[in-house]
Amino acid sequence: MAAQAAAAAQAAAAQAAQAEAAESWYLALLGFAEHFRTSSPPKIRLCVHCLQAVFPFKPPQRIEARTHLQLGSVLYHHTKNSEQARSHLEKAVSLRGGRIPQFEDVKFEAASLLSELYCQENSVDAAKPLLRKAIQISQQTPYWHCRLLFQLAQLHTLEKDLVSACDLLGVGAEYARVVGSEYTRALFLLSKGMLLLMERKLQEVHPLLTLCGQIVENWQGNPIQKESLRVFFLVLQVTHYLDAGQVKSVKPCLKQLQQCIQTISTLHDDEILPSNPADLFHWLPKEHMCVLVYLVTVMHSMQAGYLEKAQKYTDKALMQLEKLKMLDCSPILSSFQVILLEHIIMCRLVTGHKATALQEISQVCQLCQQSPRLFSNHAAQLHTLLGLYCVSVNCMDNAEAQFTTALRLTNHQELWAFIVTNLASVYIREGNRHQEVLYSLLERINPDHSFPVSSHCLRAAAFYVRGLFSFFQGRYNEAKRFLRETLKMSNAEDLNRLTACSLVLLGHIFYVLGNHRESNNMVVPAMQLASKIPDMSVQLWSSALLRDLNKACGNAMDAHEAAQMHQNFSQQLLQDHIEACSLPEHNLITWTDGPPPVQFQAQNGPNTSLASLL
Repeated sequence: MAAQAAAAAQAAAAQAAQAEAAESWYLALLGFAEHFRTSSPPKIRLCVHCLQAVFPFKPPQRIEARTHLQLGSVLYHHTKNSEQARSHLEKAVSLRGGRIPQFEDVKFEAASLLSELYCQENSVDAAKPLLRKAIQISQQTPYWHCRLLFQLAQLHTLEKDLVSACDLLGVGAEYARVVGSEYTRALFLLSKGMLLLMERKLQEVHPLLTLCGQIVENWQGNPIQKESLRVFFLVLQVTHYLDAGQVKSVKPCLKQLQQCIQTISTLHDDEILPSNPADLFHWLPKEHMCVLVYLVTVMHSMQAGYLEKAQKYTDKALMQLEKLKMLDCSPILSSFQVILLEHIIMCRLVTGHKATALQEISQVCQLCQQSPRLFSNHAAQLHTLLGLYCVSVNCMDNAEAQFTTALRLTNHQELWAFIVTNLASVYIREGNRHQEVLYSLLERINPDHSFPVSSHCLRAAAFYVRGLFSFFQGRYNEAKRFLRETLKMSNAEDLNRLTACSLVLLGHIFYVLGNHRESNNMVVPAMQLASKIPDMSVQLWSSALLRDLNKACGNAMDAHEAAQMHQNFSQQLLQDHIEACSLPEHNLITWTDGPPPVQFQAQNGPNTSLASLL
């Protein structure tokens, strides 16, 4: 017995020595590979050689699978050799190594990376079953189960299948609750709330956000994680209000959000990992959250008509983005940049900086050229911006073409209503050329009956467009009714631009009717508000009315002062008009199909009438 025991001990010692030797060569090759990968510049070919050198040693399957994963990851992230990357990742997924936890982690990581590669190759139909299978067998591994659920939900979202994505996020929330992770449960529920907002399922959003608010407030954990959940929750609340056009009602939430991001910026990252592996997630990096808060602040300022404030926060956000993009190529940063530019372009058009707006539209085109998905998501907005630019330089036929193209490219209800409202205003200004189409459009955005969206702001704008139409038709009492409705709605939610536009149009109506006193009561506050925004077109209009009003009332000095103001605004607008129309980017107004053009031919000068502009 003693001899047998000694022999067994000898054999075990030999096996241990052999394993130690095997471990040492493996660790040596791994160390060399990592050294080459992290060299400056990285020596990827040598890194790959070191990893490939593992296989001739006939390593155990767990090491073989991990090496295939490492090779697949290096080739995927650092080379264009997607075929070899796919081959190694597929081998890592298919190898069988029992129920060893580390081996299962390798399989799940390989499945996650392989599905990314499939999506990059437009093989989404191969990615979905791979993720479903990995989800099915990962229930004993909380981190990977949650991560794979998030990944498959994101894939469905990119395919615009929001119902399937919401179902998966619901499954994830319940799983997180079962494994005792209230933090990740909140992440799943907030993500689901975001998709429900995108689908406009407001009946489901309200109770879900209420539940999320309770979970976030009650959860006691890592301060940064808690505050990041609060930021996510408040961003959803703020965007929900802004989508509804409730600019005044959103202010308390927006203030909370701004205070929350200030709190996060003072907190230091805790390097202690959570005890629950299901908690190993974060929504966005701290720096990305800061940009996002700037972005929603810009959105609010734009809607409210605080355009100088929108400019200030846009500058801050774009500066932060430039710094981040030097170190981080995350696609979300380009999305943030495009949305910021879209809003500041609208500000520029209002403040009388058309040339700058046009150059920024060109910048959006360039960003979209770099990403087909970005272009797909923003093509309708891009054509809408070009339509607004065309209106500002009095190219009405081009404006119509751009708005019509944008309508063809969108199924987003709020954007559709915004485009139709602007297209109707183009047809109104064009007179009798488009009577049938105009009547059809006005009926589809009738704020008295079946307005297609719940946005307070867009409904107020629709009343304004009806008032504008009635004014051009000479039906002044009807126009006054519509404009008073606009004023009531815009005052309720601090929609300053709509208020200014309605006041000056009402002032014009009273002037036409010979009621100079009432006209003055409308035009003076319109001018004050337009100066505060500042809205160059309303200032031009108001100064012309003040000049004519004062002249009619015999106030020569006031009339002269108003005429001087009108002259100054006219000169500024003319100069900007000539500069914009002379830019090569002005040719973008003729683009209505396919991807945006890369190059632009130089312009000889403006080819549009300036008379109606002034």
